[in-house]
Amino acid sequence: MPLSQLSAPLSKDQAYALVDAVMDDGELAVTASAHEDLETGEWVFEATCNEAPDVEAFSELARLTLGGAVEFAIEPIDPEINWVAKSLEGLQPVIAGGFYVYGSHETGPIPAGMSSIRIDAAQAFGTGHHETTTGCLEAIDRVLKHSRPRNLLDVGTGTGILAIALAMRTRLPVIATDIDPIAVKTTAENARDNGVAGLIHPLVAAGLDHPAIARAAPYNLIVANILAKPLIDIAASMSRASTRGGTAILSGLLDRQASSVTAAYVQCGYRLTRKIIRGEWATLILQKR
Repeated sequence: MPLSQLSAPLSKDQAYALVDAVMDDGELAVTASAHEDLETGEWVFEATCNEAPDVEAFSELARLTLGGAVEFAIEPIDPEINWVAKSLEGLQPVIAGGFYVYGSHETGPIPAGMSSIRIDAAQAFGTGHHETTTGCLEAIDRVLKHSRPRNLLDVGTGTGILAIALAMRTRLPVIATDIDPIAVKTTAENARDNGVAGLIHPLVAAGLDHPAIARAAPYNLIVANILAKPLIDIAASMSRASTRGGTAILSGLLDRQASSVTAAYVQCGYRLTRKIIRGEWATLILQKR
């Protein structure tokens, strides 16, 4: 069946709460998001399903999460259109942490002194425009100014933007993993386009669960831009895979989720050294004791 999008107008807090609930469920939707309609100022919850959405299940989850009934609208999605690419066409370049991230449609000059990364819109997360990605680029720049990690891992690589940034700055190999084979393929293509194909080693893996990850451990620097719950779930395995004094850069979480993620990592031997806030999103820099 074709993809479908289920949506409902909600308050900002309600929309984000329902996004968290849907993503925690893991079976109702492929993805869920919340955004503000720039024309009306109204916040909207959206979920993309790879078959006809179970409206009854969504309604029950909304009732349990929000304490009331929610009326959802359903709209089919044309499978022939890459909606991720379409929505990102024409985006302006992004500057963060000394990196200049741009698409191939951009014809302007690259600013002097910047590390340029070309990332086109694709069927994977990470063009540099989201606050979690820019937060991670800032964190990478900050960490590499004060340390020289030798063994690098990017968990949930998406388009490979963070792995590419690491490879460009360090000229060292980077293992880049993602649970989505499309993301791993996209990462390989972007690494080639940015001249670091020989340094990026893309793998399909869930979290840190892959023999190649275990063989290359321990890591001085691990970057994971995923979601709050998966970050909490992999805290112990990340700690085991990290060197003493190793650094973890974590994002994909809202600022209101930062304390619970930090607590999980503190329990596993880390300490928080810095929190970068961009909008409502947080990026954490932690060091293993």
